[in-house]
Parts: sequence; C-alpha cells; structure tokens
Amino acid sequence: MSHTLSVREIPFASRRVFLRVDFNVPLEAGRITDDTRLAAALPTIRLLLDGGASIVCASHLGRPKGKPRPEASLRPVAARLQELLGRKVTLAPDCVGAEVEGMARALPRGGVLLLENLRFHAGEEQNDDAFARGLAALGEAYVNDAFGAAHRAHASVAAITAHLKPAAAGLLMDREIGMLTRLRDRPEKPYVALLGGAKVSDKIDLIDHLLGRVDAILVGGAMAYTFLKAAGVAVGGSRVEADRVDAARATAARARERGVRLVLPVDHIVADGPAPGRPSDTTPGAAIPDGMVGLDVGPQTRAVFGAEIARARTVFWNGPLGLFEVAPYDQGTLAAARAIAAAERCFSVVGGGDSVAAITRLGLADRFAHVSTGGGASLEFLSGLTLPGVAALDSASGDAPVASR
Repeated sequence: MSHTLSVREIPFASRRVFLRVDFNVPLEAGRITDDTRLAAALPTIRLLLDGGASIVCASHLGRPKGKPRPEASLRPVAARLQELLGRKVTLAPDCVGAEVEGMARALPRGGVLLLENLRFHAGEEQNDDAFARGLAALGEAYVNDAFGAAHRAHASVAAITAHLKPAAAGLLMDREIGMLTRLRDRPEKPYVALLGGAKVSDKIDLIDHLLGRVDAILVGGAMAYTFLKAAGVAVGGSRVEADRVDAARATAARARERGVRLVLPVDHIVADGPAPGRPSDTTPGAAIPDGMVGLDVGPQTRAVFGAEIARARTVFWNGPLGLFEVAPYDQGTLAAARAIAAAERCFSVVGGGDSVAAITRLGLADRFAHVSTGGGASLEFLSGLTLPGVAALDSASGDAPVASR
C-alpha cells in the first residue's frame, strides 16, 4: 500500500523547510478577527521547529489580483503567529527575489520567516513555473499544510513540487486526507449528508457523487428552494437558481432511482425580506406564500432532519440551513449542530465556514470526529475529484507514517 508522504517521514533536522500554510484569515481594520487557521497550523510548525528545522512559511491572503496591496499584507499575521509560537517571526518584504533568498539562507535553526502575500504576484494563481522556481529556491524540503488551498493549481501548491523535494503533507493536510478518504471510500451505514448554503450549482456534482454512497441527503439553505421549485412547490420570493431547476429535478429523479431519500424542508421561517428586525412567521407546510422569502428551516424540518441524523452512523455536513449571519435565522443551523453532536456512535465530519462557525459558537467542535479546514477543497475531494495540491505531493510505501525524530 502507498500513501501520501507525511512530514513525519522526511528528515528535516537542520534543514530549511518551505511550509505552505493557509493563513487566509479574516481582517477588520488590520486586525485578525479569527485566528483558527493559524492555530490549525501550529502542530506542524512546532513539529518542525522541535525537530531542528528552520521554516519559510508561505500563504495567500484575500484577492489582491497579482499586485501588492497594503490591506492584504500578512503583517498582522506575522505578529499574531509570533504571539502564538512564543518566538520571533520575521516578515519578508516579498515572497521571491534575491533579498528574500538571503533572508531565508540566513535563518538560524529554529528560525521562522513568513513570506509576504503570495498573491501579490500574478504567477501564483497562474501556476507559473518561473515563479515556482523562485519559491523553491527558498527551501530545502517542501511541506504543504494548506488543505484549504489544495484544490487550486497554484504555484506554491502544485508547480513548486517539480523543483523542491521531498514534497510531503503536513499534519493538518495528512489528517484531512485520512478523514475525508474514510468518509468517501469507507462510510459506515446509515450514511446521511446534510447540505445547505445558497447555490445548488456549488454542490450538484457532490450530490451526484454521494447518490451512490449515502442513504439520505437532507437539503436546507437557499439551495432547498431550487429543489422545491423543481418539485412544483411554491417558494414565494425565495432565492432560486432558475438555470438549475432542471438539474435539481434530474438529481431528485436519480435519487429516487437509487433509493436515496432526498429530504427537503417541510416548513420554513419566512419574512417579507432578509433585513434584520422584520417580523417573521412559520409556514404550516412546505409552500411559501407570495411576497414572502424563506430564510430558515422551520421547527418541523429541524425535527425531521434530527430524526434522520439520530439514526446515522456517518454524517457529513456542509453549509448553513438558513441565513446564518442574521438572527433569528441561525436557529436551524444551530439545531443541526446540536443534533449531530448528540448522535451516538456517529462518525461526523463538518466543513464550510458557517457550519464550522455554528459548532464553534456552541462549543461542540470536540463532539465531531473531524472539522475540515477546507470548504471548497473538501467538497471537491468528496466529489471524487483529484486535488492538485494533493496530487503534487510525493507518495510513500507502507501503511502508516513513522516519526522522523
């Protein structure tokens, strides 16, 4: 058996490791509002530092479109990372070039250099080979711990591995691959997928792939209105992807053919608009009156979904069930988090920003088998697609990685 090479299997003592991380954190007025992604990278960083390596960290932040933009600088990230590590973190003025190469070569054992935003260069998103060579010149081994960027064929994720070996998975990447592979290839039955969010188009490929694996798919969020519309149910002024109604109808037909229960909301929380503070009501059934907008699943739907989850041995959840960012339309999503956390003997995996935010708010993260850091990456992985950032890593023989120190 072969597996993706792990950081635990490479000799990194006294070596300079190029570590691709996902420090794409939310910023407000130059301050980090959520450092979860920094904390997620700490185990790999500490493993390398404790083993005697020096580290060149690289990440993107935001969408600066190939040009330096002060508001997208990683300076706040360097400061917070230094606090979390309890050791000096130097921010480089760029991510390639002679000056940065000199800073990398001068790193002492245990030193940490954080490169400036990779996306300040157009070559990053273009997977440009020359830019990748410039990045590779900064390290003596490559480790990718940025699962959230693994579905992007970018220079620091894919092209760099042609110039820098060995190329291994960090601890976070390794865990993501292992957990999602179990979910994709070896789910214990009954297997229930809970899917929410705004767009059917974002998840139609995933749903089609899941039809051969799951026993039930529970659909919430705005994407449910497209499925309801396809089933001939009135949805009032709710958000519908008109160009995806036929696709939703075809997906529902395939689900019936395969004996998969496609469970749609049976009631809704509605208002005459999504703005906070408007009077809301609960529909008596699945239909939504004209002039009203569906903003969350109703109490009957929460109970139906909860009963399906309680019977499951495997649950995958991605996407909010309502307008999560506006109270009280977060209650369906919070109810889902509680239901999954309460499911006994259940292998549960959650991914996606609002879904993760819900379980974090409730303090339930430790009740889930795995909380994925990669929303889009996890969806593509579970859809059966090959992720460029995973495919670019080296393979190793044997069943399990061994410690390298």
